[in-house]
Formats: sequence, C-alpha cells, structure tokens
Amino acid sequence: MFNPQEQLSEKWRPIIGVEAVLVSVMSMLDAPNLSSPANVDAASELRTNPEAYKARIRRLVRATQEAL
Repeated sequence: MFNPQEQLSEKWRPIIGVEAVLVSVMSMLDAPNLSSPANVDAASELRTNPEAYKARIRRLVRATQEAL
C-alpha cells in the first residue's frame, strides 16, 4: 500500500532483522515524537509533567509484568 507521507527510509523491508526492529522501538520509546503523537493525552502529560508521566509508565510496566 502506498503512503505518500512515508519516506522510503521509513518503510519496512523483509531484510530488516529482529535486532533492527527492536533498536527502532527502543529509539521511539527513548525519544518520542511529541509533535505528532499517537497518544495525545500521553504526549500532553509528558510535556507538562514528565515525572508524573514516568511514574505512570513505571506502574503500567509493573502491572504488565505481573500479568505475565
């Protein structure tokens, strides 16, 4: 499917390995794009109150780990 907003360098290719995908995910989590967020509420909280945002993420991670 063609997406005119997606750059060629951003397209997934089958030659990309699992390690490259994980590095990309870690990069997105480490430096989220606040100018075009997927979750507007989370981006707003990160901008206005980063400590509360980090605490919320820690709680969500703990809950997810306990559920596994």
